[in-house]
Amino acid sequence: MPENIERVVEILKATVPPHPYKSKEPFRVLIATVISQRTKDEVTYSVAERLFEKYPDPSSLKNAPVDEIARLIYPAGFYKQKARKIKEIARIIDEEYDGVVPRTLDELLKLPGVGRKTANIVLSRCFDQDVIAVDVHVHRISNRLGWVSTRTPEETERELMKILPKKYWREINELLVMFGRTICRPVGPKCDECPVSDFCDYFKNKKKR
Repeated sequence: MPENIERVVEILKATVPPHPYKSKEPFRVLIATVISQRTKDEVTYSVAERLFEKYPDPSSLKNAPVDEIARLIYPAGFYKQKARKIKEIARIIDEEYDGVVPRTLDELLKLPGVGRKTANIVLSRCFDQDVIAVDVHVHRISNRLGWVSTRTPEETERELMKILPKKYWREINELLVMFGRTICRPVGPKCDECPVSDFCDYFKNKKKR
């Protein structure tokens, strides 16, 4: 296990701002996470709420015109393609799962546009399952800190499951997402303001240059 991993997580829990998206309703979390792919968080939250105001559940959303869904979720990235996937997800959940979002990884991965990150966010946030949702923030920061040395989010998920205490699995995504948005940014990370720089391989290597 990397040195001080638990201490780093506890420091971040005490200093990182809370995640702004509070819903734990499975269908809303699922659709919002699909919208979030390649889209800024602030855009995701606003367009998701706009969509749910008009189409709050699978039965209403499956009957919505694709063009209308696209209009409501614009300017999310790839909004036209996502609109088609969202409509189909709503149809499948309404017709094949009696309107209830499935609570297993295998079933969620059958849905169009749903990968491991999206499925694990739903499982951890909505169903309190001990899984690790790895997005670009979790992948980047885990490597920067020196917790893992991986090339893909899938590899990062597997490695984190070996070293991160299970009590942190459900919360690590939202914690590192907010850390990545505020301090450990993709470009121009604020290392001088970072509360865990003393434990960070990236920062230590940066000082040596």
